[in-house]
Amino acid sequence: MSTDVLSGWLKSSLTAASITHDTYRKGSGPGIIVVHEIPGITPAVAKFANDLVDAGFTVVMPDLIGVPGKVPSRGYMLSSMSKVCISKEFTNLALNKTSPVIAWLRAVGRQLHNELGGKGIGALGMCFSGGFALGMMVDDHLIAPVLSQPSLPFNIGKKSAADLNLSTDDQAAIVRRAQGGCEVLGLRFTGDKLVGDRFASLRTLIGDAFIAVELPSQSKKDHSVLTEQRDEPSVQRVISFFNEKLK
Repeated sequence: MSTDVLSGWLKSSLTAASITHDTYRKGSGPGIIVVHEIPGITPAVAKFANDLVDAGFTVVMPDLIGVPGKVPSRGYMLSSMSKVCISKEFTNLALNKTSPVIAWLRAVGRQLHNELGGKGIGALGMCFSGGFALGMMVDDHLIAPVLSQPSLPFNIGKKSAADLNLSTDDQAAIVRRAQGGCEVLGLRFTGDKLVGDRFASLRTLIGDAFIAVELPSQSKKDHSVLTEQRDEPSVQRVISFFNEKLK
């Protein structure tokens, strides 16, 4: 493990909705919440977050599972996956239900927006947290949601593969936001089975407000668009989206 990847990041903690997690913060400018993938805040996740800092943003990274700075391994991946599976903060299998941790993330977003002001904030989730930015879109100050390889609930059947990890009420709120002009950026590798049919569901739910970046898979392992299998043009597309919406 190395914490050097978090050099210069300010650690703090927030309790909201009966949930407590640490957060890491760095940068200046408009706010963006970056929610890590499984197994946690890896060096590749931190590298991407630092790219956003360098692009002129204030970035907050919640620490939901794992050990910050730890390099991925098979054992570490399995350990973090098991924590996601048993935690009541994440709806892993239930359909049409918003994960409880999104209430905590919305509190992080409110705090950040109240402090920074401006047009609003952005949020980006990846892998198991990929859909979390969509749930945070219920709040009007979330004006730049990005979903990278959204993978909850886990794909164990046709219905779960298409589910957006949102309650019916939250889906209605997101439709309202989309109709009001809030666009959603989504990224995935086309062969990534963990994403399932969620991109089709997003197109059905919000139509042209969904902007899809779909990359041809080169390997069965292709999953993490912005981190472990980092696609540089996609990283730059995300930065451009945040620049357009937040600055």
